[in-house]
Amino acid sequence: MNQSIQNPSSSATFPPPCLSSASRIPKSSLLFPRAISTSQRICRCIGVQMDACVNSNLPKNSVVAKYSSGWSDIQSSNLKQSLNKYSLPLRALLTSKTQDVSSKPLVGDEKIGVLLLNLGGPETLEDVQPFLFNLFADPDIIRLPRLFRFLQKPLAQFISVLRAPKSREGYASIGGGSPLLVVNESQAEELKKSLCEKNVPAEVYVGMRYWHPFTEEAIEQIKRDGITKLVVLPLYPQFSISTSGSSLRLLENIFREDEYLVNMQHTVIPSWYQREGYIKAMADLIEKELEKFDNPEKVVIFFSAHGVPLAYVEEAGDPYKAEMEECVDLIIEELEKRKINNAYTLAYQSRVGPVEWLKPYTDETIIDLGKKGVKNLLAVPISFVSEHIETLEEIDVEYKELALKSGIEKWGRVPALGCEPTFISDLADAVIESLPYVGAMAVSNLEARQSLVPLGSVEELLAVYDSQRRELPAPVTVWQWGWTKSAETWNGRAAMLAVLVLLVLEVTTGEGFLHQWGILPLFR
Repeated sequence: MNQSIQNPSSSATFPPPCLSSASRIPKSSLLFPRAISTSQRICRCIGVQMDACVNSNLPKNSVVAKYSSGWSDIQSSNLKQSLNKYSLPLRALLTSKTQDVSSKPLVGDEKIGVLLLNLGGPETLEDVQPFLFNLFADPDIIRLPRLFRFLQKPLAQFISVLRAPKSREGYASIGGGSPLLVVNESQAEELKKSLCEKNVPAEVYVGMRYWHPFTEEAIEQIKRDGITKLVVLPLYPQFSISTSGSSLRLLENIFREDEYLVNMQHTVIPSWYQREGYIKAMADLIEKELEKFDNPEKVVIFFSAHGVPLAYVEEAGDPYKAEMEECVDLIIEELEKRKINNAYTLAYQSRVGPVEWLKPYTDETIIDLGKKGVKNLLAVPISFVSEHIETLEEIDVEYKELALKSGIEKWGRVPALGCEPTFISDLADAVIESLPYVGAMAVSNLEARQSLVPLGSVEELLAVYDSQRRELPAPVTVWQWGWTKSAETWNGRAAMLAVLVLLVLEVTTGEGFLHQWGILPLFR
């Protein structure tokens, strides 16, 4: 799918998507037929196939995946019958259909809680720099070599101070702060109502990774409310080390340090991009926006996802790219059922720093589309379920302006799901379907404690995705002279080392040009 638009109406096929993009995409072609026919789907699991662990006491269509080697094709027409043999990544709770809920409460005397996890965002312009510091201080966001990990916070301070002015401009352009918390709180309220309508009374909490209300604050409220069963639901449809993974690592640490939490029953839904309600809700929004174009059938559907460093996928085993491609395929199949056969493509936005990120990049792809003569483009923020700066400023302002300069004549954008009823109802169903997996934690010792994941532990889950946080191999291991990728890499490393040395000197001595310029007043 990389660097391509795919045309679902064509019957031509290409090699399976597990092959490298170079092996299956003609370099000279930007527009080419879709790689997978609608009757057959490849299970994109980064080279892993999973056996299902099914509890006979659980709903028949609820599955928890367990990894084993290999991969196989899944016939989409027989998907429901095949769930006992194949499943999707990340031990996710998989359901093909919405659960029928009994008229009797499912929870008895238990106090049910749902914890929604998200990134967070600055509420005011004054919050921008400390928010950025919290972001870059996370070792899942910036991975320093083991020797330099003691510099994580000083480096985060340095980067956040440098980036804050530009970030403030972006937040100022969308009203002076991020709307993320307001949207998430609305989603929490609607989810609570939906659960109540389905006879599962529950309290719903919002916990942010990098800003208020922090996950720790949400946990304290959960304890005050006396919650006895907790479902953890990251608001990221697709799993990534840097999003759901980071939030779950933090949550795991919190749980291990609190005896109340040790005894509380809980479970996690790590990713849910494959759920029918989510797919239908996305298709509904796309279909609605297509109708606003004069010639809907000529519109290219442009899926733009948040990017991650390439090394996360290739070296640390992050399933994000595979889940994202699978998610796009599922949405396209749903659109095909509605006789919508538009060409489409997928690209990745929001890259920062000198390292290579997932490609193709959104900005470069927009320029290429303009050169290819595309006139109508509909942007779909595929990895976001809430409006925030990356949709309201990066997509709506920067990418729209770039598209118009590149020859795109009509630009449209699908809104984030927000509180769309089908989406919220499906999240409620996901919570209900996860309740049978909630189990008590053992309290004899730390090693014996069952953790957040159904039938397993968060550590076991994250072990598949670099839980040991091993140092990632360098993308280039030998020097190549000239204006080459390796030369840029080594130059970048030398520059970073120089910055680290200067930063250490600034912090330890309290003197230097950063202090003279007033950039590091906190270290005087």
